[in-house]
Amino acid sequence: MSALTSTSTAVEPAEPASADATAADATAPRFRVRGLTVGFPRDGDANDVVRDVSFDLRAGECVAIVGESGSGKSVTARTLVGLPGRGASVRADELSFDGDDVQRFTPGRWREVRGRRIGVVLQDALVSLDPLRPVGREIAEALRLHGWGDRRSRRAKVVELLATVGVPAPEQRARQRPDQLSGGLRQRALIASAIALDPEVVIADEPTTALDVSVQAQVLAELERMKARGVALVLISHDLSVVAHLADHILVMRDGAVVESGPASVLLHDPHHAYTKRLIAAVPSARTRGRRLAPDVARAEPVREQASRPADDGPVLEVRNVTKTFRLPGGGRLRAVDDVSFDLARGTTLGIVGESGSGKTTTGRIALALERPDSGEARLSGQPWSSLRETARRHRRRRMSVVYQDPLSSFDPRWTTGRILRDALDPATTDHHARLRELLGQVGLEESVLGRFPLHMSGGQRQRIAIARALASAPDVVVLDEAVSALDVSIQAQILDLLVDLQRQLGISYLLISHDLGVISHMSDHVLVMRDGAVVERGPAAEIFERPRHAYTRQLVGALPTVG
Repeated sequence: MSALTSTSTAVEPAEPASADATAADATAPRFRVRGLTVGFPRDGDANDVVRDVSFDLRAGECVAIVGESGSGKSVTARTLVGLPGRGASVRADELSFDGDDVQRFTPGRWREVRGRRIGVVLQDALVSLDPLRPVGREIAEALRLHGWGDRRSRRAKVVELLATVGVPAPEQRARQRPDQLSGGLRQRALIASAIALDPEVVIADEPTTALDVSVQAQVLAELERMKARGVALVLISHDLSVVAHLADHILVMRDGAVVESGPASVLLHDPHHAYTKRLIAAVPSARTRGRRLAPDVARAEPVREQASRPADDGPVLEVRNVTKTFRLPGGGRLRAVDDVSFDLARGTTLGIVGESGSGKTTTGRIALALERPDSGEARLSGQPWSSLRETARRHRRRRMSVVYQDPLSSFDPRWTTGRILRDALDPATTDHHARLRELLGQVGLEESVLGRFPLHMSGGQRQRIAIARALASAPDVVVLDEAVSALDVSIQAQILDLLVDLQRQLGISYLLISHDLGVISHMSDHVLVMRDGAVVERGPAAEIFERPRHAYTRQLVGALPTVG
């Protein structure tokens, strides 16, 4: 029997016990799932969000569950460890862990199994870790709850675990709170906690989302080492490049059901279901540059060129020798940006890439004149920009705008979409309603959204509203600060296609800030690579990604997982 059984395949009967118990244990699945269905009450009836899911998970293998938000993948994973959610109704023909029916597990039995035999790595480490205590103490707590060692031996074990997952200076990091650690260090601390008791199974829910490419590579390497030790992995992800790196078998879920499943090597290179093909085609990379990522999605309606846009050929944004230093707690100083210069030509995209702490976001804030450089300057359309007082700059603010990673946090939750967009309109606009209709047409939204609150809209709709708000003042430059990093791959594809369409139609220039090299290589005309506040390499995107010269750029490009 294959390690993965599709929902369309008949369930095979249990194999008879072998005379050699050891050999049988080596091949028996850790998890055996048949016909798993999970529902939640709605209007008095059960609403099934997971339907008829089946698979096997064996030691040393990785089963990946992929799909968009709402596909049921996370509910499936949580159900495996007895945490489907409040009010959930769980039914299955078989749901067993090492031959034991988990549907019969009591809360006490689950407490024995979770942590000791099944580890869980959640997506958002900052939320998952206790913000009030050091990460070392939290990892030690997992050991203490299962009666492992005394206080001294637990402290030593914590340091060992942090070192195992690649945390530098583990003794020091163990004494720090989550807010004092980078995203990659927090994620590795979560992995250390999950593997503290050498579990046989680890369930990892989006373990690399929003991580820099080099940190992502370190996390993936640790998950690979766990597989090599015989740990069975369930990987939940919308990132198919990560899935391709780790998975032996893949389940593709949509609307609660498995639409396709099979060995990773087959499914990723010869998918049969149209939805799987769409997910794979939506992954941005250097190879996708110049083509649409979501070809089955209708384009936004054509828009008129802004007549007020300057016609000269000079760069729309010039940044010259900017430096920015911040004071650190304890009296030290950090040079976040170190003598950075670049030009942004009209109608083009300049990508800025680098790890956390590289200075790319501070550079973007200087370009927006939200941060004043210690030295150097930014000029907009050939005129002073960063050196002006805000009162002198205010009337030109509409020439630059920004789209952030999390649009919901940048919206006033008390305002409707209509009010958000009206607030951003150029003061010279006379027919507000006509302009709002035009903006919504540009981003592919219906007029009915104007009366809705962003909280009641999907992530993709909110990002479209954020883009419409950025376009409302007819800007020359839009700064895209991790604008698609939190989106599912198919929604991300639609937004990237939209941005390309708008640039072609309106001649907008983009300053694209991202840790995602796939997005950078797909979108950018030119690229700056930053490290420790300085630019280490610059050039046309094709040259940077095909023939990187600097060792750091080669390291970033080499760490990028791909689907192919």
